Amino acid sequence: MNPTPRDISTHTPMMQQFLEIKAKYPHTLLLYRMGDFYETFFEDAQIAARELEITLTSRDGGSRERIDMAGIPYHALENYLPKLIGRGYKVAICEQMEPPQGGGKLVHREVVRVVTPGTLLEGAMLQEKKPNYLGAIYKYREGYGLAYVDISTGDFRMTEMRGENAADMLVRELAGLELAELVLPCEDPWQAKAVQLTEWADLVTALVADPAMVSWEHQNAFELRSATERLKKHFGVVSLESFGAQNMPLATAAAGAILQYLAHTQMSALKQIQSLRSYQISQFMLLDKTTRRNLELTATYRDNTYEGCLLWVLDCTRTAMGARLLRDWMVHPLLDADAIDARLDAVAELHSESFLREELRDALAGIRDMERLAARVATQSANPRDLKSLAISIGRLPQLANLLGHTRSPLFAPLRHIDTTLQDLASHMLQALVDSPPPKIQEGGIFVDDFHPELDELRQLIKGGKDWIKALENSERERTGVRSLKVGFNKTFGYFIEVTHANTKEVPADYVRKQTLTNAERYITPALKEKEAAVLNADEQIKKLEYQLFVQLRDSVISFVPVLQALSHEVAQLDALASLAEVAAQQNYTRPILRDTPRLDIQNSRHPVIEKTLASGRFVPNDVHLVAQQAHLMILTGPNMSGKSSYMRQVGLITLMAQMGSFVPADRAEIGICDRIFTRVGAVDDIATGQSTFMVEMMETSNILHHASARSLVLLDEIGRGTSTFDGVSIAWSVSEYIAQQIGCRTIFATHYHELNRLAEKMPGVMNYQVSVQEKADGIVFLHKVVPGGADRSYGIEVARLAGLPATVLERAKLLLQDIEKRSRIQSGLLKKAREESAPGDEVQQLSFFE
Repeated sequence: MNPTPRDISTHTPMMQQFLEIKAKYPHTLLLYRMGDFYETFFEDAQIAARELEITLTSRDGGSRERIDMAGIPYHALENYLPKLIGRGYKVAICEQMEPPQGGGKLVHREVVRVVTPGTLLEGAMLQEKKPNYLGAIYKYREGYGLAYVDISTGDFRMTEMRGENAADMLVRELAGLELAELVLPCEDPWQAKAVQLTEWADLVTALVADPAMVSWEHQNAFELRSATERLKKHFGVVSLESFGAQNMPLATAAAGAILQYLAHTQMSALKQIQSLRSYQISQFMLLDKTTRRNLELTATYRDNTYEGCLLWVLDCTRTAMGARLLRDWMVHPLLDADAIDARLDAVAELHSESFLREELRDALAGIRDMERLAARVATQSANPRDLKSLAISIGRLPQLANLLGHTRSPLFAPLRHIDTTLQDLASHMLQALVDSPPPKIQEGGIFVDDFHPELDELRQLIKGGKDWIKALENSERERTGVRSLKVGFNKTFGYFIEVTHANTKEVPADYVRKQTLTNAERYITPALKEKEAAVLNADEQIKKLEYQLFVQLRDSVISFVPVLQALSHEVAQLDALASLAEVAAQQNYTRPILRDTPRLDIQNSRHPVIEKTLASGRFVPNDVHLVAQQAHLMILTGPNMSGKSSYMRQVGLITLMAQMGSFVPADRAEIGICDRIFTRVGAVDDIATGQSTFMVEMMETSNILHHASARSLVLLDEIGRGTSTFDGVSIAWSVSEYIAQQIGCRTIFATHYHELNRLAEKMPGVMNYQVSVQEKADGIVFLHKVVPGGADRSYGIEVARLAGLPATVLERAKLLLQDIEKRSRIQSGLLKKAREESAPGDEVQQLSFFE
């Protein structure tokens, strides 16, 4: 996107200005305002034409070469900008800072904002139910500081990780945030990205799907002293202790760098960022990227779609901010039992009070996205529709306060009393703004009649002028005798009198010909032009006055932004809790009991997503009983398609739901708080890094064995299947042994290696379970019921038959299976006989698995 170096002096003054501005923003597409268009030039024009599917033209720039150019109408910017940002481009918007002066004088232009994926404010460009985070990372020795902000809401947070597992914790934390853009430190922000990524390559690959979403800020921006001063100046404080920053120097450095980056891109006061919240990773359950994907929390594994994931089941919110908060709870399950119980208490209250819940949800449905509306007010980008929506939303709050008046949960307390001053402001805005305000301030038509005397006078002047012009048509018809005469208006010629060619001989002498058409002539008169001038002048005065009045009204709301942001969070929290209560009532969920001891005791557990997609009563529930260091490792056998993977996932989902504060799909659930959930379900090649299915499987298993604790939940499916049978069984046995003896955490290990059932005989805490099937003459029936005992068959040929393999292939497979089983029995008999006949101390050759 950087133009090839050129001799600027060979270009016209305007192109010299463009190239000077472009040199300051080399890694952006520069939209250069020229009248009613944003133009792009050189390489920028080629990119814009290709990505936006607009015409690429050229012009003479005063040098020997023709200059490529492509432009879009200024009023259509919001239609084109999302396409560029969505494809990873950064866009610098260069505006005319003064009206054209005439006489060939060059108009002064400046970049007023750089739009990047992480700095979006426009509602049309944002996902309504998902935050849009800009993150920054600072690394020092074995520690990392992380800060991230959503400038569309003002949500600003920071944390840091230290020690040998710091990188792992960072990757796990960012897996749930899904950053829109990541800012990293470097020596030279204008270097090629390939050079910059060298140091961060492994980490960036783990953090962002597209390296194009990585941006660079000079490392000086991350220097602790300057970062601290920048933060203190922004928040107007003498110390950052109130933000919990005193023991987080690395996070403070990252947070200060974010403000620097925003200063370079937004060029505004960032008044929507009112606070900075610090937190510890240890407050939340850690979920790595693999676990989030396997449990299908926010998108499905196979299709990456919303429908079919856990959030799709739990999100019955009525507001966008409630949906975003519920998502945040899901990716940050709590570890504090008191905090979890506080949410569960609130959900239980709304669950039991169905009429209250229904009335609250009806009231919430009328509340718009106050969080983002308040941010647009703070950045002075709110339009008339935004203010109207904000006023309507504030007007709904007293109804919520009244409904919550007798509730018990402390989480509802902040909404029980709404500031009367804020209510008065909302009433004023509702009375001032028309029912359907225009989206743009410059269009006029913003305020109701009787709002402002001068505005009323100008409107009356226009009405009188238009009435005069309307009456002119009748009077001129009478005067000329031309019944087809009409008075019209267009933007080019203004008001005119139109007479057909057949009647031009009847035109009076004071008519002045203005335009000739195919079938008619258009005229003006001195009186008509005088009225036209009065009407158009009054119209311009109205738009100018309405603009001034709107800016005053919007500015009057800015001082309420902190209050609005706090109320937005409380409304979002109420909405999320009401959503969980509604889902619990609809799906017959029960309140979980949280324990400090690492146990899982769940009766008739169900998979929340599968249950919702099946007809009522078709899902087969199952029990779970795991206690760390006691009955903690379940070896689960059974055929494919019997439901082993679904059973494991529902255990993980129920645990996560309980710790986010949700009721769960079960008759009863006693859940020991879990520090981490690990999953190893399914296997795919990692083409990007050239890793095979088996390598991916082993790396994920290694990660689990290195990081699981006695308080973790581990869900393993088919470990060892990516290699030969002997290798696979050996690895599966060894992994199970290590978990049972060294970690002792709650584990479900699903496998087709029936040899692992022998573990229960050798090690305490290991249990055998199987998913039962019913054998019939023509095949098998999956019962989907988990029962004690280990399976001795996998029924693979029966599953292959259901999949539609040719009959000849199936028959041949049966014969081969019988032969292999016969050889296995002979081999086992020989081994047994050899042992019986051997003398003490003799070594007997191992002939089969783990005798």
